[in-house]
Amino acid sequence: MGSLDEKPAHVEESPNDVERCSTSYEYPAKSKLDQFEDPDAGLSAEERAKIDRALLWKLDMKLVPWLSLLYLISFLDRTNIGNAKLANLQEDLNMSDNQYNNALTIFFVSYSVFEPLTNVLLKRMRPSVFIPIIMVLWGISMACMGLVHNYGGLMTVRWFLGLTEAGLFPGIGYFLSCWYKRSEFGVRMAIFFSAAALAGSFGGLLAAAIAKMDGIGGKAGWSWIFIIEGLATIVVGIASFWMVYDFPDEAKFLSDADRKRVLRRLAEDQQASAEHEQFKMAYFWASLKDWKTYTGAIIYMGADGCLYAFSLFVPTIIAQLGYSSFEAQLMSVPPYAAAAVVTVAIGFVADKTRQRGLCNIFISILAIVGFALLLGAESPGARYAGTFLGAMGIYPCVANTISWASNNTEGVYKRGVTIGFVIGWGNLNGIVSSNIYRGPDKPHFYPGHGTVLAYLVLFLFGGSILQYFLLRRENAKRRRGERDHWVEGLDETEIRMLGDMRPDFIYTL
Repeated sequence: MGSLDEKPAHVEESPNDVERCSTSYEYPAKSKLDQFEDPDAGLSAEERAKIDRALLWKLDMKLVPWLSLLYLISFLDRTNIGNAKLANLQEDLNMSDNQYNNALTIFFVSYSVFEPLTNVLLKRMRPSVFIPIIMVLWGISMACMGLVHNYGGLMTVRWFLGLTEAGLFPGIGYFLSCWYKRSEFGVRMAIFFSAAALAGSFGGLLAAAIAKMDGIGGKAGWSWIFIIEGLATIVVGIASFWMVYDFPDEAKFLSDADRKRVLRRLAEDQQASAEHEQFKMAYFWASLKDWKTYTGAIIYMGADGCLYAFSLFVPTIIAQLGYSSFEAQLMSVPPYAAAAVVTVAIGFVADKTRQRGLCNIFISILAIVGFALLLGAESPGARYAGTFLGAMGIYPCVANTISWASNNTEGVYKRGVTIGFVIGWGNLNGIVSSNIYRGPDKPHFYPGHGTVLAYLVLFLFGGSILQYFLLRRENAKRRRGERDHWVEGLDETEIRMLGDMRPDFIYTL
């Protein structure tokens, strides 16, 4: 991991959304806008703004709703095992508590290991091919979960489910970052990720309804949860061959004029996403040597480890408050709905203020208070309120942290690798999350709640503070010209290749 004072290797493409620094070095004046014809030449500023708003709305309608649906399905499929447990999955398969936790754990092993590689495959195969293929494959794995008869069968299909789902979340986060400016990306990522909260809300209702099919066709209610949701995933995956689009320079829904406008928007934002790159291992190593990769991973593990602990076990936690299995499914809906609203609101605020670190720091306090209530409160009402605060404090930080990492990493491939590493490390902590809520700890689950609280305080809250102040310090040095020696003797191309290590690239705080 390179130090802040180390001269960077020349491995990156030009920076995105650069704020001009007051430094002594004179940077090349040639703009990447020169590469792209202006279809609106001669129009007034007001006419250009109107066209830009219409274009942005078109992009939003084509990209965000369908991709959000895909993530809703993805999150539903990976966490519905928690709902199936309440429908007697564990008893019917004669599994011990440890074996059930192992079935949760095995998903995160394959899911996390393959995530850093998937964005390279996404770029090479194209999103319109890669994403539908993995969806169909994980839909098959999901449906097969409803056909298993023992612990070994469940472990096998859960491993394949993790493998096939690995490419979706980092892939779409990376994909969206290649369409929008830094100041526009956060709220889109928040809307996309709010699908995870809706999945928790919708999943509880859906599971409660499907479980009523118990005995139909000789299958238990939990089997039908997996089979029906798996078949639905396959159908949506097939439809995605027509509904998922490619990167801006190849997307077929854009007219020639709109394509030029999109590429010019990215160029104005100084994004390398506007141009082609060939993959080189230098991009991979550049990500590994970047200290921001590691601070981002620490923050994300604090959010994601808690996210999975919450989403996998909240029906069980609520059931221990004295509710029946069916009531617990329904009572899990409101906290998720509240989390979805707050996630989008924080995405909007972070985009407008460009203070992603402060948003993480302050919103994580809600989660800390929530799990403190779950850990220390005695009344069911206070502990149920803790689930609300926990959801409202965790979910927004997941989307905001990915936006933060994306904003501060430039270069198409370096960004893809970095996001893959950050998300992969965060999801690896799902292994911890899968094993901290144990049967013998009922009804208070002190070890589980205590572990989540530690993750929130040390990694999410503490990591966000650390990265925030490190970025502030680095920005101050760049503004004072203390990094100008990094570009001495370099030509324009070499300077562009520094990416976010260019001395005039100012980090988003």
